Amino acid sequence: MSRHIAGILLAAGRSRRFGGNKLLYRLPDGTPIAVAAGRHLLSALPETTAVVDDAHGEVAGLLEQEDLRLVVNPSASAGIGTSIACGVAACGDAQGWVIALADMPYVPVRLIRQIVSALQRGCDIVAPVHRHKRGHPVGFSHRHANALMQLSADQGARSIIAANRDGLELIETSEKGVIVDIDSIKDVQTLQAKT
Repeated sequence: MSRHIAGILLAAGRSRRFGGNKLLYRLPDGTPIAVAAGRHLLSALPETTAVVDDAHGEVAGLLEQEDLRLVVNPSASAGIGTSIACGVAACGDAQGWVIALADMPYVPVRLIRQIVSALQRGCDIVAPVHRHKRGHPVGFSHRHANALMQLSADQGARSIIAANRDGLELIETSEKGVIVDIDSIKDVQTLQAKT
């Protein structure tokens, strides 16, 4: 039986350390950070929902142009946990979710597909790992629906992963993009210097 997996792109952050909306910052090829992350997730998961803080904002407009479904999190300022809960609730009929961060534009599509495949095979929680560091995105089976929808504030889903370590499947990857999130302009400059 094919398991229906949905993608959730968390794109409602405030970019406090960036000095502006980092999700709009253009990568060397001219693509905004959020658009690059959204395209990768959408390539692996045609049913992908982006959680935004403003339906009429520039980030929302760009992601909508890429054919991502939008859901607005009115409590986005309270933290990432509320966005995860909002996204999962918006596609609660799925058999699992791959939750990705919009400030991680270098996650390869093939890695996302590996996570999807693992969930479809019946894995419980799936995450990539690069050089012993767990990365993103993270896949969750439907068994965690209630726990994900009860998240609040800035806790994220780490507590769920920690409580279910026996069910965590790690995918070893040489792709550094699974641990590279962009929090400051310095992060972008450092990455550009290495490419």
